[in-house]
Amino acid sequence: FPFDHPREECGVVGVYSPGTEASRVAFFGLFALQHRGQESAGIAAADGHQLNVHTDMGLVTQIFRERDFLPLSGEFAIGHTRYSTTGTSQLCNAQPLVVEGLAGKLALAHNGNIINASQLKVQLKEQWGCRFNSTTDSEVIAHQLVNAPGNSWEERMFHCMRTLEGAFSLVAMTEDTVLAARDPLGIRPLCIGKMGEGWIIASESCALDHLGAKYLRDVSPGEVIVLDRDGMRSAVRKESTKSRAMCIFEHIYFARPDSVLDGTLVYSARQEMGAQLAREHPVDADLVIGIPDSSTAAAVGYARESGIPYSDGLIKNRYVGRTFIEPEQRLRDLGVRQKFNPLTEVIKGQRLVVVDDSIVRGTTTPHVIRVLRRAGAKEIHIRVCAPPIKFPCYMGVDMADQSELIAANKTVEEIRAMANADSLGFLSIEGLLRVSKGEQGGFCDACFTGNYPVPVQLQLGKLVLESET
Repeated sequence: FPFDHPREECGVVGVYSPGTEASRVAFFGLFALQHRGQESAGIAAADGHQLNVHTDMGLVTQIFRERDFLPLSGEFAIGHTRYSTTGTSQLCNAQPLVVEGLAGKLALAHNGNIINASQLKVQLKEQWGCRFNSTTDSEVIAHQLVNAPGNSWEERMFHCMRTLEGAFSLVAMTEDTVLAARDPLGIRPLCIGKMGEGWIIASESCALDHLGAKYLRDVSPGEVIVLDRDGMRSAVRKESTKSRAMCIFEHIYFARPDSVLDGTLVYSARQEMGAQLAREHPVDADLVIGIPDSSTAAAVGYARESGIPYSDGLIKNRYVGRTFIEPEQRLRDLGVRQKFNPLTEVIKGQRLVVVDDSIVRGTTTPHVIRVLRRAGAKEIHIRVCAPPIKFPCYMGVDMADQSELIAANKTVEEIRAMANADSLGFLSIEGLLRVSKGEQGGFCDACFTGNYPVPVQLQLGKLVLESET
């Protein structure tokens, strides 16, 4: 059955590590960010004189062997692990991408989605004769940046940022400099860490923790970071807006629970979502379980607030993921049983509250309920930590088209009946924003409300930038 969660975005790292092979640091940073993408990965490295890159399809540990680090020498590196949202899943779209232009040679890795990429691509071809080798909006950013006017990389980056519409957290690198930037609304996350005499930029703080780096702060919306042999420096555009629109799904689902976003531990935020769910949708039940692993913290929060005991009820097969082996029809029909196995002795005869993080297409929920009923559950009450998803995302999250979003086409009662649940409750938008406010506040909730932080052309459906080369 099709996926029933928002699909992962991408993870990026940028490293300046004097006295150490930065590519190895980038490798372990990417290893911690694979929950954000498992289709392809790559690392570019530089030693002050030359820049080399290695990319391939698959997981980080499948792509990199000891021999692959030999050409990736130097104290500068950037890395990327990818799930495709713009551009198809193929090797030409693996990042970092390397381009050349007026300012020289540049490698770039990007998390997000540029909604005006098609227009910019035409302009770059006409003005500079740029040739494109991929179908991603990331290559558009790279050409835009390397050909931007300015006497410094900060000036070029600010000029580039003024032309980009959409979401981006990116890292870029020349032969002797690492750059990082976050879009003016802060839609995608990016943070800064310190490790010895070096610096690390990463999509999430969990990557810094695995490297033993000290988390310093998030990159501010609209901020440009430069790492070179003089250290780290920061610049912010004078005209930068104070409005913020971080993707709310970072707190709900995307980020690892041990990451810190805007001063808030994601695990704690998810516990509060579960507690708010219990306040909004109470029910008489015997046991609270979560859909592992992304809903575990919320299930714990629901249990604590409601006073209903929490227990594991489904065990996740942690080795289910991307596979190139197509199961025969008999095995394919087992559906969710390949991913979750019920604890029958725990579930049998119990009235269950089952906490999930989101329902997108509504394809998985009926299978989960069927598994639980076969295990002997007496009642099943589904509680969802996200409001009903009614609108597609244009900011770098694969949410499916609106015609495929079940909440855009069915009422809550119709979804409950289709799933064969005894009751169904979604967290309200107001409740979600209340418990997810963090230190800064300001979230993009367009997938629930249709209020996009930047103008989009809804009639285009799912935006896809296709190569014309």
